[in-house]
Amino acid sequence: MRIRGWGASDVGRKRDHNEDSFLCNDVLALYAVADGMGGHLGGERASRMAVDLMEQALREAISARESSATEFPGAGAAGPSAPLGGSMTKMLRNAVIEADRAIYADALADPAVAGMGTTLTALCFADRRAYLGHVGDSRAYLYRDGKARQLTEDHSWIQDQVRAGLLSLAEAKESRFRNIITRSVGFEPSVEPDMLDLVVQVGDCFLLCSDGLSNCLSQDEIGHVLTMQYYRDAPRTLIAMANDRGGDDNVTCVCVYASENVA
Repeated sequence: MRIRGWGASDVGRKRDHNEDSFLCNDVLALYAVADGMGGHLGGERASRMAVDLMEQALREAISARESSATEFPGAGAAGPSAPLGGSMTKMLRNAVIEADRAIYADALADPAVAGMGTTLTALCFADRRAYLGHVGDSRAYLYRDGKARQLTEDHSWIQDQVRAGLLSLAEAKESRFRNIITRSVGFEPSVEPDMLDLVVQVGDCFLLCSDGLSNCLSQDEIGHVLTMQYYRDAPRTLIAMANDRGGDDNVTCVCVYASENVA
């Protein structure tokens, strides 16, 4: 199976700077979207730190595991090609937690970015499984068999109200409080990400996005675009649609496709 991703980000129509960041690393099969908060300096810094630290932590963890398997093939591994799946959830979770600690410490050390934080939705692949780590209200969708479905649940005040039955989905969509998030990376000294893993089928397409996209387009509309567009073009198409509907926020999108292995 071959994993390949494409990403794009845009400032939108109303903002003068972009606090979103994204990651597309086909070598590591690692992809992420982060939506920063904390103003011009803090938001950009937090989101960029999150994806950079995520990439560094996963690279080091995978390298260390492969080195250990080579040196000690009898110690719970089958050699350098031993499956990563059993430890990938732990590695991904630890990477999110490490990013949180580093961003929090950076904010404490620099008053100019005090209180900065970021959402972080990260996706990686190993042994024909997808592993997802999620904090905040950026989202992950799976497009399969012609339909898109949301994989993540927003960590937001609005989602809490909907879950409690205090707001309908229609009311939530129109609420002026929909941007209030209840969990983020870097705002507090510790964070617990939601973790999910699932079997990947050839032909699956995963989409990660910031709320600048999901606030403008429905799940069905995202699925329609993925049906009609080449996946490499989908991020730009979806961003253009969000901007056509007002572009009130920064818009970031990463599309990841699982295809047959190419020799």
